Amino acid sequence: MLQEIQRVAQVPELKSKILFTLLMLVVCRIGGFIPVPGINGEIAVSFFRHATGGGQNLFQMVDIFSGGAFSQMTVIALGVVPYISASIILQLLVALWPSLQREVKENPDQGKRKINKMTRLLTVVLSFLQSALFAKYALQMNLSRPGIVSGEFLDIQILGFPWLFYLVVIATMTTGTVFLMWIGEQITEKGIGNGMSLIISIGILSQLPTAFGMIFQQLNLDSQEPGQMNFSSILVLAGVFVIVTLATIMIIQGCRKIPLQYARRVVGRKEVQGGNSYIPLKVNYAGVIPVIFASSLLMFPATLGAFAGRGNWLGDVANWLSPGSSLHLVFYVLLIVFFTYFWTATQFRPDQIASDMKKNGAFIPGIRQGKPTQDYLERTMSRITLLGAIFLALLAILPTIVGRFLGVSQTISYFFGGTALLILVGVVLDTMKQVESHLLMKRYDGFMKKGRIRGR
Repeated sequence: MLQEIQRVAQVPELKSKILFTLLMLVVCRIGGFIPVPGINGEIAVSFFRHATGGGQNLFQMVDIFSGGAFSQMTVIALGVVPYISASIILQLLVALWPSLQREVKENPDQGKRKINKMTRLLTVVLSFLQSALFAKYALQMNLSRPGIVSGEFLDIQILGFPWLFYLVVIATMTTGTVFLMWIGEQITEKGIGNGMSLIISIGILSQLPTAFGMIFQQLNLDSQEPGQMNFSSILVLAGVFVIVTLATIMIIQGCRKIPLQYARRVVGRKEVQGGNSYIPLKVNYAGVIPVIFASSLLMFPATLGAFAGRGNWLGDVANWLSPGSSLHLVFYVLLIVFFTYFWTATQFRPDQIASDMKKNGAFIPGIRQGKPTQDYLERTMSRITLLGAIFLALLAILPTIVGRFLGVSQTISYFFGGTALLILVGVVLDTMKQVESHLLMKRYDGFMKKGRIRGR
């Protein structure tokens, strides 16, 4: 391992990219400890833990995604959820808006810049709305636990409305989300890996010590009385962790190889023999993006309903879509399957592949070139995508089911599989693949000598 690290250090460009990425991630974590002006983070954390009670709760899930920033009511409490929600909306608009879709196809660079601009603007709008609801939620918490909100901000009112507190919360949290969005784009452009995925991953990893602390606490090793958990439960969770990790790696790296043959070509005065090759069609072409999109989309309406309080239809929606409920699991599975197909349909271009094959004299044995090849690729990709989507959905809900049977907190079971582990494994594999590609460009053997990442 030390030799591989030395190889990375010997490539100046790669070393600078990794250092830049680490520096940006450290800045993100610093923002997770800066509370919004006028809010006492310590009291907010204690109230949050008492309110969740260790059960499956929407706010607990949001807190994990934000790396603990939500419970402390910090400047980045919203995390990158508004940006992900905006990306989902824009992806749907591209698929449903013919003129925008045509513009993206005819001029990819200009279309990408336009979509990025629209995504940023929509992120600001969503951040504004969510931060306003967050301020209302903080006021509700302050009624139950006085001291969370500073009295100086509540004293400044107009017609009984604490406008200064709302203004400070909205401005601070919206700025924090925009800052995270900028950091994510900078990491993607100048660093290594996908910036938004890395920000989510570092937030998830920051909650691991809390999960391990809860495990030791529930074991109750200091007392002779049995705790909420025992060593058999830990062994089952560890088994789930290993199984889900291996299955995630297999589904992300797995692919079906479509054989190709090349016709004989005349190069100059010589006739070149045709060769053999293959097209790797990935089982899970979309990676962990469907899991992130499904989680964010379910959290958004449930967050609105939870902030609005009980006694109205939004509160009922929040209760129905709370993480761990049966309806939440059903919608979670359906959304993962939908976004897997949706992302594959928008990114996988069988018409372009068929056209390039025809230009290069390549063909699939038994399939004619042109439209038949395109139809064959679409049909084959649709079949393997269905298997990948179902497998991905099962992996995502497995820890929730295991947590119900074992009776452990979601904070614990969440890290032994499901969304968090799927995101972490996918991000690690993608980042390692980028590091390995940089090393191979400099004529090194790659980051790992044994068990190299397949599909290069």
